[in-house]
Parts: sequence; C-alpha cells; structure tokens
Amino acid sequence: MLRACVPPRRPLRQNRSEQREDLPVARRSLPEGGARRNLLKPVAATTAVLAMTAAAGVLLFLEPLQRWLAPPPVPGLEARQSLDGRLLGHFPYPETTAASLVAVAPGLKLRSEAAEALLAMKRAAGADGVNLQLLSGFRSIELQKDIFFDVKAERNQSAQERAQVSAPPGFSEHSTGYAVDLGDGTSPQSHLSEKFDRTPAFRWLEANANRFHYQLSFPRGNSQGVSYEPWHWRYEGSLDALRLFEPARQLGR
Repeated sequence: MLRACVPPRRPLRQNRSEQREDLPVARRSLPEGGARRNLLKPVAATTAVLAMTAAAGVLLFLEPLQRWLAPPPVPGLEARQSLDGRLLGHFPYPETTAASLVAVAPGLKLRSEAAEALLAMKRAAGADGVNLQLLSGFRSIELQKDIFFDVKAERNQSAQERAQVSAPPGFSEHSTGYAVDLGDGTSPQSHLSEKFDRTPAFRWLEANANRFHYQLSFPRGNSQGVSYEPWHWRYEGSLDALRLFEPARQLGR
C-alpha cells in the first residue's frame, strides 16, 4: 500500500523579536536604545580629545612661525612689529615729501588736499560760531623721534606706556601730512586732553567733520589699543589717503 507523499512540515515563522533574541550578542552590529548611546559616549569623548590635541599642536607650530615671520625688533625699542605691521598698536606710515605740503597756519603744514578741506571746515565752523583751532599738522619722522623718546625718558615711561599717547617714529599718522590735532579756541585748557570732547568744537566736529572728509582716528575702545584722542583727526578725502589708512579702517571694523 503506497503512503501518501506528505511534504515536510515547515517550522513556524518566528516573529522579529524572537529572531533578534536568537542572534548572539557578539554578532549584533549595534545595541539598541540606551546601550547604543552608552557606546557612542566614549567615541565622542575620544574625538574631542583628539581635536584638542591637534589644535594644541597647531598652536605650538604657529607660535615660533609667527616669531620667525615677524619683522626684527625696532632699534631703540624692546618691541617687535606684529604680522600686520603694527608696532605697539600703531601702523607704519611713510613720510610725505616736502613738495606735497602747503602752509595752513604759522609753522604748520598739511598735504594740499587736506589743507584745502581743513580751511573750508574752519570757515564752516566759524559761520556756526565755533572757534576751531589747528594745533598740529605734519610732523617729520625725525621730529616724531624726539617727541617719542625724549618725553618717554622725561616721564620715565615704558615704550608701551608712551605708545598709548604718542606713536613711535615711522608709525605716526602725522608723518603722512593727512593728520591734524584740533582744539577749541574758546577753551585752550582742553587742548590735547580728553576734556576736548566736552567743547563746542568737538560737538561740531562730530556732527560735521565727515562732510569735509575728516575722521576721528582713535575713538574710545579703538582696536589699535591707543588711548582715546578726541583731538586727533585724519583726512580721508583722496585715494592716496584711503590707501594709507585702509589697514586701520579694516582693524576697526
């Protein structure tokens, strides 16, 4: 008698949870839930440590490189120019030629375009009842040398202290023929001091100097680290002037 051919019985299908439990723990690619997060924590910590180590290595490499690239110390000063050319906060400026200067007051000269704008500004201030005075204009590098080092010695100042109120020779805006020191004729006691910003002349300059292309060089908290000088203004009304002062403008942004 022939037996009926009965196909072998298939095992019942297991649900997914049962299948997952059959896999050995060591064969699972990633644990589920909290176990997965616990595994990632040491990975993140290791990555952070490696990143910090790499950053420290870069800094250790850059420091001697910056010292090597920076210009040599300036004679007479225990200071070195930074990579952007500054010395004790001041940018380098060339001395303009004598032929480019014109007289604007007894013993005071400026570049011709700066002088023209300054005289127009004085006339406009006078029309508004303000007595705007020119205290200083162009200064040669040799004169700036005397002002910087002689006063430094007289006041027993360090180079850093002196540079906060006066630029080293070769680093003064006055040498360009575009910078001026201004005062109020009705308040001479405020000349070359912070008290100048409480005078009618300073308030007039704040409201009108830009019309004549004059800009305050060293406002409060300036990025160069130079002391606040409300009396010191520079002319920016020509392409040559803009080129000279662009590094200072960029730093101040």
